[in-house]
Amino acid sequence: MNSKQLYMRLLGYLRPYRKVFAAAIAGMIAFSATQPLFAMLLKQLLDESFVAKNLQSIQLMPVLFILLFAARGTASFISSTAMAWVSSRIVMDIRAGMFNQILVLPKSYMDNNPAGNLISKITFNVTQVTTACTMALVTLIQDSLILTGLLAWMFYLNWQLALVFFIIVPIAAVTIKLASSRLRKLSHSLQDSMGDMTHILEEGINGQKVIKIFGGEDYEKSRFFIINNWIRRLTIKIKVASALNVSVIEFIAATALAIIIYIASIKSASDEITVGGFISFFAAMAMLFSPAKRLASLNEVLQRGLAASESVFNLLDEEPENDTGKDEIDRAEGHLIFRNACFRYADTDTDAIHQIDLDIQPGETIALVGQSGSGKSTLVNLVSRFYGIQQGEILLDGKNIKELSLENLRKHIALVSQDIILFDDTLAANIAYGSMNRSTQEEIQAAARAAHAIEYIDTLPDGMQTRVGENGVKLSGGQRQRLAIARALLKDAPILIFDEATSALDTESERYVQDAINTIRKGRTTIVIAHRLSTIMSADRIIVMEKGRIIETGKHAELLQKNGTYAKLYHLQFEQKR
Repeated sequence: MNSKQLYMRLLGYLRPYRKVFAAAIAGMIAFSATQPLFAMLLKQLLDESFVAKNLQSIQLMPVLFILLFAARGTASFISSTAMAWVSSRIVMDIRAGMFNQILVLPKSYMDNNPAGNLISKITFNVTQVTTACTMALVTLIQDSLILTGLLAWMFYLNWQLALVFFIIVPIAAVTIKLASSRLRKLSHSLQDSMGDMTHILEEGINGQKVIKIFGGEDYEKSRFFIINNWIRRLTIKIKVASALNVSVIEFIAATALAIIIYIASIKSASDEITVGGFISFFAAMAMLFSPAKRLASLNEVLQRGLAASESVFNLLDEEPENDTGKDEIDRAEGHLIFRNACFRYADTDTDAIHQIDLDIQPGETIALVGQSGSGKSTLVNLVSRFYGIQQGEILLDGKNIKELSLENLRKHIALVSQDIILFDDTLAANIAYGSMNRSTQEEIQAAARAAHAIEYIDTLPDGMQTRVGENGVKLSGGQRQRLAIARALLKDAPILIFDEATSALDTESERYVQDAINTIRKGRTTIVIAHRLSTIMSADRIIVMEKGRIIETGKHAELLQKNGTYAKLYHLQFEQKR
C-alpha cells in the first residue's frame, strides 16, 4: 500500500469514535481561531488605545484579552482530552485486533516469526501508528488552520508583504519530500531492530539457567550491546534527518521574514501601514513559526507511523488458519483413519509424513516410536490440523477433518505434551482453562484426584488457589505434568494425545504420571509418543516410524519377536539402564 492508502486505512479506526473526534476537531478550530484574533486585538490595542487614545477601547481591551484566553484554554482542553481519549481507544482496538489475529494464525507462521518480534509490534509499533493517526492529525489540522488564519490576516493587512512569505512554500515542499523517503526507510529499520532487541531480551530472560551454567553472559551482553547500539544509531540518524529538515525550513522562513521586515519598515516610513498594523503583521509572522516548525517536524512522525502501520497491517492481513469446514460432530467416537497422508514443511525437499495409511479404532491406544525427526509429532499435529496435509485425507468417524470447523474438531481432542504450558494463575484456573472455566470445584477436584495431582495440591497453603507462577515455575516437572493431565481429564475429550509426556521426569514422578495416563485413557482413543519404551509396552498397537513412514506395526511382544527396528530400540534402552 502507498502512503495515502495506509493513512486512509488508519483513519478507518477513527470511525467508531467520530462524535468524540468531531468534538476534538471543533476544539482545534476554536483554538486555531484565537491566534489571528490575538494579532487583530494587538492592532486594535495599539492603534485605538495608544495612538488614538480611545477611552472606550482602553477599557474594552483587557476584557477582550481575558475572554480570548479563556476561550483559548477551554478549546485546548476539549481538543486535547477528546483526542487523548480517541487515541487510547485506537491503541486498544489495534492491539486487540493484533492479539486476536495472533490467536488464529497458523502454526507455520508462529514457527517462522520469533515471539519477540510479534511482541514488539504490539507494544512499540502500535504507539507509532496511533501517533500518526491522532497526534499527527491534531498537528496537521490545528496548525494548518492557525497558518491559514494568520496568513489571511496578513493578506488583509498588506497583501504585498504577505505574498513574500509564500516564497518558502515550494522550497519547503521539496525539502520535505527529500526527507520523507529517508525517514521512512530509517523508521522501518528502527522498528525491525526493536523487534530483534525484544527477541534477545526474551531469550535472555527465559534462558537464565543455560546462560549461567554455560557461561554465556559475555556472549549475551555482546548480542544485546550490538542491537542496542544499532537502535541508538538509527534513532540519532532519524533525529538528524528530522532536525536538518526543520532547520532548513526555518532558515528559509527566516530569510523570507527578513525581507518582509525590510519592506514593512519602508512602508511604515511612508505611512502606508500603521504602527498597529505593522506590529500586528509582525506578531502574526512570529506566531507562524511555531506551527510551521511543528508541521515541518510532522513529516518525521508521519513517516515513522506509516512505516509502523505497514508492519501492523502486514500482521493483520496474514491469512488465518484454514477454517472453511462447516460440519460438526456432537460427540466423536474417536475413530481415526489416515489415507495416503502426506505432508511437507515449507522450504524443504522431502516429506515429513509420507503416504501414511493407519486405522485407529475407537478406544484404542496407539504408541508412536522412532528416532527424533521420524515424523511422530508431525503426525499428531496433523490430527489437530495445526498443519494441513497436502495429499491424502484424515477421517474422524468417517468424516474428513477438513470438513469440520476447527473449533468442533479440537473440541474432541485433549493434548498433554512434554513442554507443558501453564498460565500465571491459580492451579484451579489452569485445570479449568478456556472452555472449561465454568466447571464446579467438585469437578476440578475430581480431575486433580484422577491425575494424582491432589496429593501435592492438598499440601499447599492455598490449595487450589495457589498461583503457579510464569509457566508453572513454582512447580516441579512431575507436578506440572499431572496438572496438564488433570486439565485433559476435565475436558473429557474422546481423543487424547500424549507427546513425550514422561520423557523428562524422574522415576517417582514418571510412576505418578503413568498411573494418571492409564486412568485417563480408558474408553478413549489415545495416541502416545514416547522415547521411553517401557511406558508404552501395554499399548494396543505400537507404530514404528522412520523418515516419515511407518515401517513396523504390532504389539510389544510381537515386535520384539520380529527383531527389527523396535527390538533394537528396546534392547538399546534396556542395555543403557543396566
